[in-house]
Amino acid sequence: MADTPTSLTTRRALIAAVTLTLPGAALAAPRRVVTLLGDSITAGYGLPARAALPARLQAELDRLGASALVRGAGVSGDTTAGGLARLDFSVQKDTSVCVVALGGNDLLQGQDPKRTKANLDRIVARLRARKIAVVVAGLKPPAVIGRAYAREFEAVFAAVARTHGAALYPNLLAGVAQTPTLNQRDGFHPNAQGVQVIARGLAPVVARALSGQR
Repeated sequence: MADTPTSLTTRRALIAAVTLTLPGAALAAPRRVVTLLGDSITAGYGLPARAALPARLQAELDRLGASALVRGAGVSGDTTAGGLARLDFSVQKDTSVCVVALGGNDLLQGQDPKRTKANLDRIVARLRARKIAVVVAGLKPPAVIGRAYAREFEAVFAAVARTHGAALYPNLLAGVAQTPTLNQRDGFHPNAQGVQVIARGLAPVVARALSGQR
């Protein structure tokens, strides 16, 4: 029996309805973007891309059910001043959450913590003005560099986060710093295992920031 125009229309409507219920049939919503604004740690110094922090953090977010596209914006050797100078270029307009992971090279250069704080303050203020959620990743300097300096430097990150209502991850290198088996030969940059430790610790904080952006 030949199909009538009415039966063809009905059949097509039924097929369309069934298709839309199939897994993956509907177009997936675009994933939100997490940008890592940082230095060599976020740039993945000495590591293949698949083992670097952007890729490992993305995998951890997927595991937590907080799917996002993690975009690396790390420049080896960058200071907070360098991050501030390239902020608008490096953190693109589609960013939902920006992890600000700068300050390690300021520390290595012995910069005045007040200067580091001023740079971070301007970075976070500009990101918040763009309606981007921010996670400030801090550092815990070793006391060997001078206890007073170490305390003042460590306090910078919490102060900036508090001022702008940003999330704080107190120590990006927690569980990794000064642990030889988790670092490359230079003793400063994490190896693949060290990066995995960082990603696992950072991911829940980033996931909470993402949930606040819905």
